[in-house]
Amino acid sequence: MTEAITQIRAKGLQTAVLSNNFYLPNQKSFLPLDRKQFDVVVESCVEGICKPDPRIYKLCLERLGLQPSESIFLDDLGPNVKAAASLGIHTIKVNDPETAVKELEALLGFTLRLGVPNTQPVRKTMEIPKDSLKKYLKDLLGIQTTGPLELLQFDHGQSNPTYYIRLANRDLVLRKKPPGTLLPSAHAIEREFRIMKALANAGVPVPNVLDLCEDSSVVGTPFYVMEYCPGLIYKDPSLPGLEPSHRRAIYTAMNTVLCKIHSVDPQAVGLEDYGKQGAYIPRQVRTWVKQYRASETSTIPAMERLIEWLPLHLPHQQRTTLVHGDFRLDNLVFHPEKPEVVAVLDWELSTLGDPLIDVAYSCLAHYLPSSFPVLRGFNDCDLTQLGIPAAEEYFRMYCLQMGLPPTENWNFYMAFSFFRLAAILQGVYWRSLTGQASSAHAEQTGKLTEFVSNLAWDFAVKEGFRVFKEMPFKNPLTRSCHTWARSQSQWYPIGTRSYSSVPEASPAHASRGGLVISPESLSPPVRELYHRLKRFMEQHVYPAEPELQSHQASAARWSPSPLIEDLKEKAKAEGLWNLFLPLEADPEKKYGAGLTNVEYAHLCELMGTSLYAPEICNCSAPDTGNMELLVRYGTEAQKARWLMPLLEGKARSCFAMTEPQVASSDATNIEASIREEDSFYVINGHKWWITGILDPRCQLCVFMGKTDPHAPRHRQQSVLLVPMDTPGIKIIRPLTVYGLEDAPGGHGEVRFEHVHVPKENMVLGPGRGFEIAQGRLGPGRIHHCMRLIGFSERALALMKARIQPPTAEGREQERGLRRPCFHWSCRVKSRVAFGKPLVEQGTVLADIAQSRVEIEQARLLVLRAAHVMDLAGNKAAALDIAMIKMVAPSMASRVIDRAIQAFGAAGLSSDYPLAQFFTWARALRFADGPDEVHRATVAKLELKHRI
Repeated sequence: MTEAITQIRAKGLQTAVLSNNFYLPNQKSFLPLDRKQFDVVVESCVEGICKPDPRIYKLCLERLGLQPSESIFLDDLGPNVKAAASLGIHTIKVNDPETAVKELEALLGFTLRLGVPNTQPVRKTMEIPKDSLKKYLKDLLGIQTTGPLELLQFDHGQSNPTYYIRLANRDLVLRKKPPGTLLPSAHAIEREFRIMKALANAGVPVPNVLDLCEDSSVVGTPFYVMEYCPGLIYKDPSLPGLEPSHRRAIYTAMNTVLCKIHSVDPQAVGLEDYGKQGAYIPRQVRTWVKQYRASETSTIPAMERLIEWLPLHLPHQQRTTLVHGDFRLDNLVFHPEKPEVVAVLDWELSTLGDPLIDVAYSCLAHYLPSSFPVLRGFNDCDLTQLGIPAAEEYFRMYCLQMGLPPTENWNFYMAFSFFRLAAILQGVYWRSLTGQASSAHAEQTGKLTEFVSNLAWDFAVKEGFRVFKEMPFKNPLTRSCHTWARSQSQWYPIGTRSYSSVPEASPAHASRGGLVISPESLSPPVRELYHRLKRFMEQHVYPAEPELQSHQASAARWSPSPLIEDLKEKAKAEGLWNLFLPLEADPEKKYGAGLTNVEYAHLCELMGTSLYAPEICNCSAPDTGNMELLVRYGTEAQKARWLMPLLEGKARSCFAMTEPQVASSDATNIEASIREEDSFYVINGHKWWITGILDPRCQLCVFMGKTDPHAPRHRQQSVLLVPMDTPGIKIIRPLTVYGLEDAPGGHGEVRFEHVHVPKENMVLGPGRGFEIAQGRLGPGRIHHCMRLIGFSERALALMKARIQPPTAEGREQERGLRRPCFHWSCRVKSRVAFGKPLVEQGTVLADIAQSRVEIEQARLLVLRAAHVMDLAGNKAAALDIAMIKMVAPSMASRVIDRAIQAFGAAGLSSDYPLAQFFTWARALRFADGPDEVHRATVAKLELKHRI
């Protein structure tokens, strides 16, 4: 039927499918076929009607633009066929596909079968001379014929062009090198010929090879000829149309034949010199780095990281067997009637080496999406429902058949396999630029190389995380904390102390491998940056807080404070600027300081001790999230227009998602519309709690709305970059949080009415909004948790200073006997209530103890989340991120509330930062998602991974 559809469409006719299907739990419709085969797809679960209801037939005809008499309907169910016939549609009841195709041919008046599956007419760029080939074959086969030579090209494969030949009732396959200049050692058809000839009697199913011709004058390049092996080639690894048990049997057969390949004794079949013994992986890494460099067309950050990482993490012990090198489902020919491999094809990359490379490579489809154009995958499918074994099960199946223990560094093999695939795709793309590629779709592989290299890097960081978890326990390192006191309407640090139960680690071990829980244990450059920031806070930020707080309460509050702008310039001069952007998102350090999430966590906590420091260092939300969004997903033009002014502090931005009419904690609920109109998108919607939109410096609004309400739930939303001077943006009012306006940025309620935005302002493309929002909310939202630790530390320090008598150092400073290390003067006296100092009140002491414990617990959880993000990526850290979002705001609220209680009524005033700290800690339990959402996430992930 697939061949029939191909021929029908080749004649310029349309095809449609009417499906009585249903929705899967992920809200995708269950329709296991290639939609690209059809001009129209009508699904009962989408339309709300199903066959044999006449309305669904009429709907299909309407979308095709046809009358009933102009159409033919095929179905295997009598009632469905009868309903179609009653409308005047020509019908065929399908009892047997072969018979049905013959009936269809009779109605159409032309043949629908090519005779050889997976073939097509030879493409113009791949034509070969028939006359010289025919002469060569007649001499090779010893036949005399005047009949024509039939030549077709197989429609899959990215490397060596492959042709079907029929001559004098002989069915043959010719496989040749591509034309033109080739990469060194690539397209080794000589090796293919040799190994298939050697394996003919070794228990591995291979086609019968006839001859290797190295004379380029015959068809333009060297080639070999083998007998055609009829059977089934499954190009879609999800095996649509098969029963789950049949799919499992196919993958079991695939696994079994791989074990047969790896069980061959190379010496027994004359292949002992087919490859070098040992050090296979290092050679492969060097080879594919060289191949990639030879075809490189632009710099891909993930490939650069992999080229550095792979040689440093090679497996220590490797077995040596015969390896196929490109072992995957569509390189196997299966028996037409049973799950049995009858031929293994495409031995171009075969050699002697580590067999686990083949196992990993055969699992690539498990991690690729079904929409991947070159090598389809099924990572977005339910494998249990399909019946396909998961990658881990497939690997265990292999180890069991081979009698081997499972390897621990499986992630390395997957990282290398995806790295190699990326290098292959880059080579295909490079050849497409010169017209040498075998596949008609080669040109589109250029954009896929980066996608695959990012997958490879994901496995690399997972391997790093595995190694980390297996490292011997390291003693906790020291950490510094601060105490604070207020004098003359200012709050300053009054001293520094360290606490530790073990000696401090040496600098040589700082920041290497383990979780860094102390600023003093950071690498020397980052430790120096931390102390530079600490000095800047003490010398410039804390002293400026009273004036900045006064400005926020003044009539000029909706204009930026000149003092803030002055401090920003000082921060730039000190190199304390754009510290937030994670190294993973900016590996070349083009935009930021190149810190890891853990390194930034320590600096972010320090900035969090002041309400103003994050903006002064250009590290405040929502700009940080928007800048990371542009770095990760923006085009070069979008970066030039928006990212650079934000990075330079010349502009600010906002993020418009939350809506008053829906529960916006679920981003799929948003209702604001984005409609396509000519060269613009037109947006309409009502948004609120848009932080920063009232700031006169705000030049960009990152807007999230729906482009397609009928798409799958998580593909309806899109993200647009909206200039704030676009007509139709109407700010209704500023919103307050517990009466605080948070000027000058504020939190606005806004209407977008017929706002026209150029199409080039779309980020990534329509339907990618939910994906972008999730990517934006990884590091950006963990920053809030880091700052909350700073809130809490300062609140506890203020509480201790409130109840304690002055220290000896403080008394000396008051008398002028010692030079203070900060601009401060301490005049705090011991406070007395109910006959004894507060410091002796049991409840106050209990509060201090409880606060210290909760801060330390939350800090460790935040640092762990940052650490997992660094080592395994944001997706792998989903549980840790959800936990800290659940823990940090609540912890900070409790700690700050205890400090307020110790201050009495003064704690409620603006004389101290406690009231504002408490307000934002409470607000973040909404801004970072409601507690209920995070609890649900943690519970679901816990149940998913622990049962």
